[in-house]
Amino acid sequence: MAIASDRVYGGQEGDQRRSDRRSQLIEAGLDLLGSADGDHALTVRGVCKQAGLATRYFYESFPDRDALTVAVYDHVVERIATSTLDAVTNAGPGEREIVRAGVRNIVREVAEDPRHGRLMFSVAQSSAVLAQRRLDSSRLFAGLVTKQTVGYYEVAESPRLDLAAHFMVGGLAQTLTAWLNGTVTLPEEELVDTCTELLLSMAIHTR
Repeated sequence: MAIASDRVYGGQEGDQRRSDRRSQLIEAGLDLLGSADGDHALTVRGVCKQAGLATRYFYESFPDRDALTVAVYDHVVERIATSTLDAVTNAGPGEREIVRAGVRNIVREVAEDPRHGRLMFSVAQSSAVLAQRRLDSSRLFAGLVTKQTVGYYEVAESPRLDLAAHFMVGGLAQTLTAWLNGTVTLPEEELVDTCTELLLSMAIHTR
């Protein structure tokens, strides 16, 4: 006999309801971690209140708040990485078109949902878990840059190329941080164009 938690309620199986509650908690975590008011605290009670769920539902998906923090961050990175790869893949054949498509997609992602940018780049976040995740994601995006460079220019991987990829990723991240907090005041399309030209100039040194 199926246990009560796995029965069908409102047309939804138990696994689907658990998945939905997990998504609600991730979205609530993103609201808190990516908030604009400077309150980045993440507690089990707080995230459950934000999600509109009882506390007991937190622990069916996450062992602790650090696990939720990781899930929220990975959710954002996966979204941006996937959409950026799609944009680059579907861009025109030229070097400028490819680079601009990638930059424009990243800028659009953080502009349409500033929570993403604040979560990924904000120095206000002092969590050791987020610091490690940011380091991991920098390596991920640098690896994607390296892969695209090797494929497009037909060059071999090298420490020089790895250095350039990390420089590009770190520079773009800092630029987007400054743009999101208002230090850089360029309009969005001008930001995209300028970053594209800067990245293209760096690409010369990878060949």
